[in-house]
Formats: sequence, C-alpha cells, structure tokens
Amino acid sequence: MKTFKFIILTSGFLSLSFIAAASLFAGVGEHIPPDHWDYEGERGPDHWVELKRENCKFKTGEMQSPIGISVTERAKLDDIIFHYYPTSLRTINNGHTIQVNYGRGSSIYIGHKKYDLIQFHFHTPSEHVIHGKHYDMEAHLVHKGAHGKLAVVAVLMEKGKENDFIKTLWSNFPKEQGKEHVVADIKINAHQLLPKNTNAYYNYTGSLTTPPCSEIVNWLILKTPIEVSIAEVKKFTSIFKWYARPIQHQHGRVVKESE
Repeated sequence: MKTFKFIILTSGFLSLSFIAAASLFAGVGEHIPPDHWDYEGERGPDHWVELKRENCKFKTGEMQSPIGISVTERAKLDDIIFHYYPTSLRTINNGHTIQVNYGRGSSIYIGHKKYDLIQFHFHTPSEHVIHGKHYDMEAHLVHKGAHGKLAVVAVLMEKGKENDFIKTLWSNFPKEQGKEHVVADIKINAHQLLPKNTNAYYNYTGSLTTPPCSEIVNWLILKTPIEVSIAEVKKFTSIFKWYARPIQHQHGRVVKESE
C-alpha cells in the first residue's frame, strides 16, 4: 500500500482510498510526499493519524496491515498465475525506500481476477511477522485490480547467498531523492524477485502499510523466502535504516494458508 515512488511507495504506501490511490493507479506509486510522515518521532506511526484528515481510518479501521501470522486456516486457494515481462529499469528514492515503477503489460491472475503490476518496493525488516519471526527484508509487488482494489504479493527475504537481481537494483540506486531514474539499457523482469515455489502462500484482507493506510488490499504472502547477501542487506539499511510499520491488531480476521 505515497504519490509515488524504489516498491517502493513517496509518502503514503500499499494500502493500497487514496488521493494516493489515484496517483498509484496513474502508475506513480503508493506513497505521499516523504516529508509528511516517518517511522519515528513526531511524524512516526503513532502520529500518522494527526498528519492528514484522510488518515482518520487508522483509528477506526479493523483491517489494518501488517499483522503477525501464527494461527491460520488451511484452505484451497487459487494459484497465483504470474505474467511478468521485461521492462526498462525505472527507480525512485522516495525518502523511505527504493521503488521500482513497472512498465505496462505485466499482471497476475487469481482465479478469474486480473491485477496489473504497477510497482514493487522493499521494507526492512519484514513488516509481516511469520510465527514470531521477522525476516531481514520484505518486497511488495503492488498490483491494481478492478474497482480500486489492490493485490500485493509479499516476498520474504533472508540473509544467505548473493542475489544477482538485487545486486542489479542496488547498483542503480537513484542518487537524487524524489526523481525517477530511468536506465533504458537495463531490462529487468520481476519474475527474478520470486521464489521457486509461488503456490504456497498466506492470504488475508488488509490495508496499505503507509499513509493513508486504505483498507483495499488483498495480501498474498509467499511462504518461501528468497536469499540476499549480508552485504546487500547492509547496503540497503545504510540508506534506509527502518522501513516497517508496527504490527496491527488482527480484529478477528482469518488468515488463510494454502493447502
């Protein structure tokens, strides 16, 4: 779930209402200007509701994200069918993360529902906590569906071997904040960000995890993590030290887990 920007979302992300939604749908991103909110201090998560009238949902909403996942309900979930194609590398340093804006034509299908890939970005540490575990990072692939709904595929990332795809992205960090950096001669394919097993996942209804935290997200959290090197994690955290919203109340929501 910003007006947009390295997946990742400029000041408002992947809850994906939004004044930001309109921006995101326009292909920009899921955040609002970076100076409007932060992850600590007077502009931190405890104060997001005070920064913008649109954020009042924070106090009353019962489908906020992220959540801690421990108790699940086994279910026969539809496979996520990925149709990702190469696109030129377009990144934005939105002040909170690096967001990669994706070219048109790539999508996922969940049953008969189609969602178009708009952008992906990263959080550190992971926003979702799985059986009490925080992963080193979490990637969010943000997809737009019909009627303003979003589907976000979350990829958990843990320290291990070097990741060539991440290495390419990190080698092209935008130096200037807030401006899209286009590297036309470098083609990327978001498939390279996915684990080999994409059929095992957790599913629940939630919100963007950055302002305005709109409750319009179908969360699809892949159970199999991918590996990134310690050096790659350190390079990201040297720029973005903390980019994760605290765990939110589940309010009786059922998390489904693929059989």
